Amino acid sequence: MRQDADERQERLQMIYGKTDCGLQYAVKRTGSAAAYCALSIKCGTRDEEGWHSGLAHFTEHTIFKGTKKKSASVINGYLDKLGGELNAFTTKEEIVLHATVLKEDLPKAANLLFELATSATFPEAEVNIEKGVVIDEINSYKDSPAEDVYDKFEEMIFSGHPLSAPILGTSASVKKIGREELLSFTAEKFIPERMAFSIVADIDEVKMEKFIGRLSSKWFTGKSSSVSGECGNAGCGSPAEFRMNLRKPRPVRFDKTVNKKNHQVNCVIGNLAPSLYEEKERVATILLCNILGGPASNSILNYVLREKNGWVYGVECTYTQYSDCGIAAISLGCDKENLEKCGKVIAKEVKKLQTDLLSPARLAAAKKQFLGQMAITSDNGEAQCLAMGKSLMAYGRVLSDESTREKIEAVTSGQIRDAARAVFDESSLCRLVFL
Repeated sequence: MRQDADERQERLQMIYGKTDCGLQYAVKRTGSAAAYCALSIKCGTRDEEGWHSGLAHFTEHTIFKGTKKKSASVINGYLDKLGGELNAFTTKEEIVLHATVLKEDLPKAANLLFELATSATFPEAEVNIEKGVVIDEINSYKDSPAEDVYDKFEEMIFSGHPLSAPILGTSASVKKIGREELLSFTAEKFIPERMAFSIVADIDEVKMEKFIGRLSSKWFTGKSSSVSGECGNAGCGSPAEFRMNLRKPRPVRFDKTVNKKNHQVNCVIGNLAPSLYEEKERVATILLCNILGGPASNSILNYVLREKNGWVYGVECTYTQYSDCGIAAISLGCDKENLEKCGKVIAKEVKKLQTDLLSPARLAAAKKQFLGQMAITSDNGEAQCLAMGKSLMAYGRVLSDESTREKIEAVTSGQIRDAARAVFDESSLCRLVFL
């Protein structure tokens, strides 16, 4: 099922649509010798209710351990011998398998991704070995307080909601995962209606679209019962069905300090934020967080806390968007004697953003900076490919750079002030400190 002609012109050299079985796809033509492909599956940590915690992440690990036609050793070397790369990752809402190869080897990479997603056998011996690897990964987080404190913060702020579960699971839960559970989980979740396939390569996009059609027919038999309606935001079923199943987290408030006996203090301050589908609020929050604690050294908190006073090892303000909500958080690491001073400065700078409107010049500079960062990131073929898949999963289409630019340019100083008031509302702000 193809988009209309005007939609097809939304982005130069871009084609996106849906195959008969419900698989969404997007193809972008570039001039690079390297080709990138990604298979995104709308099945992450939030989908583990009724299953063992950490199952999605463990599935991502063990999916490479053998298929009906290939052993683990064959899979591991299949693209390596071509000079390519095969990788995967898991988030709260998706599992993504992706590969980078020379453009002439793209068909091999694409077929491998689909074979892994549809024919994994999860050999018992390999599953048991991988448990040790994942448990070691879980334990290693204890040696990284900055990551550990953020995971705990998410668990607390999403308490009672599917998003509260840790992506890695726990050592106890991972030990209980078996082959039959992996097979059942993938049989239920790894279906074409929940998938999006994206390609960035120097290959004719029309020919590649036909290739995807053949690929879909090869790996998925029959037609989905849900393809008669738009897949839209859900990545499966209709948007209305998907929205009906969303359940926003209940607002919570906490201020907790845990004595970890670390040399460094790690602190997270944040709140629930707009979801992927609250468009105006979402875009304003993106710009707000970049102004407050983005990657640039001139972001407010980087400048005041690090560059000017030297109180922190690092500070950032991040905004993570999910289907039914988001989370905006300020994370920092500092010496114990600097924590109170940092907290006062953060509160002061946030209050300014909640009270004062940005001047036209400052707002224009903030937009230009963000758009420049976005352009540099999107120039990376792998980043483009992964972003295309995420956009398909979220919106059923690929958002053009021009569309994104227009949305950023449309943000007003008033909207940024409103976002600061909502996201960093003192009455609902949460804090977690690891000493």
